Amino acid sequence: MDPLVSVVIPCFNRARTVALCVRSVQQQTYPTIEIIVVDDASTDDSAAIAAATGATVLRLAANTGPGAARNRGADHARGEILFFLDADVALEPGSVAAAVAALRADPALGAICGVLRPESLLSRNIIAEYRALQMHHWWLAQEGPMEGLHTALCALRAEVFRELGPFNPELRHTEAPEYGHRIRQQRYEVRSTAAIAGTHDHDTTLRVLLPKAFLRAWASAAEVRPGEVLGGAASRVLASALVLATALTLPLPLVVGPAAAAVPLALLTGAVALDAGTYRRVAASRGVGFGLRFAAVHLLYQLTSAAGAALGTVQRVAQRLTWRSGPSVGVSR
Repeated sequence: MDPLVSVVIPCFNRARTVALCVRSVQQQTYPTIEIIVVDDASTDDSAAIAAATGATVLRLAANTGPGAARNRGADHARGEILFFLDADVALEPGSVAAAVAALRADPALGAICGVLRPESLLSRNIIAEYRALQMHHWWLAQEGPMEGLHTALCALRAEVFRELGPFNPELRHTEAPEYGHRIRQQRYEVRSTAAIAGTHDHDTTLRVLLPKAFLRAWASAAEVRPGEVLGGAASRVLASALVLATALTLPLPLVVGPAAAAVPLALLTGAVALDAGTYRRVAASRGVGFGLRFAAVHLLYQLTSAAGAALGTVQRVAQRLTWRSGPSVGVSR
């Protein structure tokens, strides 16, 4: 018999998309599914809209973050397989079946993650289109083994979840990669596949997008522990660092002389070269004009992320130095 799959959807203020998300699960080709929406104390009509679709809705009294919401859904779930899905993602019809097939075929597979399509679910402007394309090319490029974990669309066996324990409820921005680290510690694999896919509803303004980028990068750097990999691919991290270095060295020509302009130019060239594949694919699919606008937003996104990561790293190092140089315990007088 086909194992029961429990699709757990953490939801906070997603009245605009939660019905589309639930309906996409109801339209899966896989026959044996239960749908659990965990409303994380939304202040809009998300819970009522989700309930109207026929999904089981669990309501939390206080906003506790996506990790804690997933934990609550997993506690309530009856399925042999847990499929975590964000409430602003519409899942493609064969995704649950593909996840079940992958997990049943390989007992060493701890989690299987999907990819996001290069368009936004509902929102349509340059920021939403940028984010859709950026995440598509970054995630699709990771098809195969993954160092981290993303839970926008991700499945694992319930027995593995019980073995590893719940998501860390104290982490609101890095709970997913931290969980991926725990999976690998138990010698399970984490993979990504385009056979599991969905369309995400993306942010439409820099006012929303950039603070998220800063906060997530800061948290990833500040909360990282020995052996964990909380950032993205090394090339992406390096590209963002080069963009930050470019911004920091822009005043050099005013201080040293015009010849120093070669320094930020070289740094920016290196950053663009590291992301050349993404730029080429975007320009080829959407045209050079859109590609230039994409590049401008992308550089701003990278600058913001790198600034957040730098601040988080400084704070983490300062905390470790403070701990090491703290007062001795048990010193005799």
